[in-house]
Amino acid sequence: MRVSDFQGVRVYRAPAKGRRTGRDGAPVEPKRLGKVHFAVFSPGGRRVVGFMVKLPDVVGMIKQPDRFVALDALEIYEGVLCVEDLKENFDAAAAKRLGVDLDTCLIWTGMDVVAQGGERLGYCADAVFSGKTGKVDLFVLTEGDASAMLVGNREMPACLLKGYRDGAMIVSDEAVELALTGGVAAKAAEASVAIGAKAKEGAAKAKKEVAKLKLDEKGAKAVDKGSRALGKQLGKTRGMFSAFASEYRKASK
Repeated sequence: MRVSDFQGVRVYRAPAKGRRTGRDGAPVEPKRLGKVHFAVFSPGGRRVVGFMVKLPDVVGMIKQPDRFVALDALEIYEGVLCVEDLKENFDAAAAKRLGVDLDTCLIWTGMDVVAQGGERLGYCADAVFSGKTGKVDLFVLTEGDASAMLVGNREMPACLLKGYRDGAMIVSDEAVELALTGGVAAKAAEASVAIGAKAKEGAAKAKKEVAKLKLDEKGAKAVDKGSRALGKQLGKTRGMFSAFASEYRKASK
């Protein structure tokens, strides 16, 4: 599974397993909870422990704080992604059950990546993990949307992750040497080698694609800024919602 597969997906609250059939024998409909906002990684960074789910705004105007939903609580019920409506599947109770401190958990996606030697490798755009255990197999590192489309990304094995420091994902210097995968230029090069006689045609197509993707410096920065998620320690995001209670009280008067 990829973290990006869950981004923006709607999550519903499913009734407890003993209450899923109504008096008429029909399945009880799940109730909407919200949409997946971002993945939450363990403090060590190599395991997805759950997701922060963005709740609908109150009366369409006032934002509510995200809710943490444990990965092991997610299931498919009535054809949609659901979490059983039990206290131990949400927020502090879920974190306690999992044995993690939410404030020290990490949001890798969107975080700057720096090698131990100091070289910057862009930011973490995605992660591939086990749906059962949450264990991360690899992280996808990118220089940005424009760069990824042209030359591709680095797919870094989780074993090269060294930790978190000063707002950045710290990785082994070995990550610097990882080959770029995907991208228009890379695919054109592969095609030219495989096809041989059609190399010129492939190169011409690549040039056309590159021309389409050309961005000035300001444009590229704008694209990349818009595509980046919120990469940091989860505890440092709590301030985003500190004013929620006062806003709600003001609106209700």
